Amino acid sequence: MQLIELLWPAFVLAILLVYIHTIFGVEIIKRGVIFTDLAIGQIAAVGMALSVAFLDGAYQTPLTLLFAVMAAVVIAWATKKVQNVEAFIGLLYALGISSIMLVLAKSAEGMELFSKLSAADILFTSSDDLSVDAMIYIPISLVMFFIYPRTKGVIKELVFFIMLAFTVTSSVQSAGVLVVFALLIAPAYAGIMQKRFKPLSFAWGFGSLSIIVALFASYHLDLPTGYTIIFVTVFSSLVLVVYRSVMRTQS
Repeated sequence: MQLIELLWPAFVLAILLVYIHTIFGVEIIKRGVIFTDLAIGQIAAVGMALSVAFLDGAYQTPLTLLFAVMAAVVIAWATKKVQNVEAFIGLLYALGISSIMLVLAKSAEGMELFSKLSAADILFTSSDDLSVDAMIYIPISLVMFFIYPRTKGVIKELVFFIMLAFTVTSSVQSAGVLVVFALLIAPAYAGIMQKRFKPLSFAWGFGSLSIIVALFASYHLDLPTGYTIIFVTVFSSLVLVVYRSVMRTQS
């Protein structure tokens, strides 16, 4: 009973993370801009690094959001104006990760902070942290379901990328850049590859099961939570994708 009381916020947060990220993940894969979320997440993490390195952690959320929105606006523009946009987005990711390393280079805890920015531990999430994330994710999902489909052109692009920026701002602080990327792409990829169910519905179920297994494994085997989530979700998705590809070639 004590274990349930201790860990239930982490499990609810895990489901919320899958819920919100698969909404964007399915759309990102369809758009063919796979590294969009990774680039936005990495640039957003620059704001976190600046806060930790120079401001003792103050203004972390505003700085993270500022950098995420800047990256989102640049990518929204690039998708319409830049040729070979995936290369452009990849360079933004490289710029973000190198910026973080330079910011943290003088910090005695630089590598530890970098590891946390990449994959954080959500296992002991508090109910207060969960409430904050829920208040962010639920309105964003409503925008994506009811407002985003009714927009067109530049407005549609800005709505998509700015909502993604808000999502990533919260998620990077809670879970880390690489966890965000895994949750955005792995369940959505699995959902798109199968044909029996709607991609988004399958992605929700697939991702939720994967992340719950990962949390149990992390707790009982004393493994780093963030990297366990990445491994389980990515490995499960790859197995399903390979299986579907083999079955398709044999039919």
